[in-house]
Amino acid sequence: MQRIEEIYWLRAYGCLAVFSFHLLDHLNQRLDTLTTDLARIPTVLGTPIFIFISIFLFSMRYGRDIPSGFLSSRVKYVMVPYLVYGLAYAGAEFLRLRAAGVDTGLLETLREYLVYAGWHGYFLIIAAQFYAFYWLHGRFDLGRWLPATPWLVIGSLISMAWWGYWQWRSALPPGYLHWIAPLGWLYLFFLALVLVEHYRDRPEARPAWLVALARPRWLVGLVALVALMSVPGWLEYSSKEVWVVPLFLLFTLWVMNRLRGRPAPPLVRRLNEFSFGIYLAHPMFFNLVDTLDPGQRLPLAAYVLVLIVVGMAGSIIWNLAANRAHWGGLLFGKRLRVA
Repeated sequence: MQRIEEIYWLRAYGCLAVFSFHLLDHLNQRLDTLTTDLARIPTVLGTPIFIFISIFLFSMRYGRDIPSGFLSSRVKYVMVPYLVYGLAYAGAEFLRLRAAGVDTGLLETLREYLVYAGWHGYFLIIAAQFYAFYWLHGRFDLGRWLPATPWLVIGSLISMAWWGYWQWRSALPPGYLHWIAPLGWLYLFFLALVLVEHYRDRPEARPAWLVALARPRWLVGLVALVALMSVPGWLEYSSKEVWVVPLFLLFTLWVMNRLRGRPAPPLVRRLNEFSFGIYLAHPMFFNLVDTLDPGQRLPLAAYVLVLIVVGMAGSIIWNLAANRAHWGGLLFGKRLRVA
């Protein structure tokens, strides 16, 4: 399959977005202002980017000719790290709460993390579901009943309605159960299929609506509106918000058009190699910094710098070391081989 340069850019951006989102979580412990709220806007696209990339690449590579063993091989590389890191994060949280005098049982903590997906690895459950959906879509030719373009519109409305419903509800399910439901992410599946369908079209042959929405003015206008609504504090910031759906659609259409064929530099490719490992491990190193600085003695600027350096370098070194072992990539996040 040809190298799709814009995917390298998108994956690197998604990695940095997730990293920055959690970095801002730690920063908010000391500083919570409109500036930090505005800084969150570009970070909310991180999780959707990884789901979109998976479906886009599968569809480009396989189409409906899905190879034997596809589902089992893909699912194991997300679900085994889900269990390994889920156990590690649950154990660390149990010890933290116990040290703080909070009487939370180990079994309850494990259930919160592993059954209710109450940690950032909830993304892996979503990915596994969409791997299965892609397999079903190809094997049973569901495109006959679910044409990509109409279902991009329908799926976007369903996803926005899903997130709107949970923003309206005061009672939430335990953990992140409402986050891992595929309804909230349906738009990503059909966006990937639409872009694959028209990827090799000549510019003049692309649908007018696709060309129009890829123009930057729509993205700039929406970002300006989101920023304006942030001033009175009307918005929440995560990838599970109604306004993120149109933001992601416009952003992805623009990026895929703007960066098409533009070679990714070595640093971007390097980030791609370790993106999965960084995603999984960086909160572990953020928490290590907080553990070693319990009294918040570090000045704010130094604290942020240490979080960035330890979080990024620690995650990369950890992933490098893990992938040296035969089963390391399967257990702790496989390192991508970037050509």
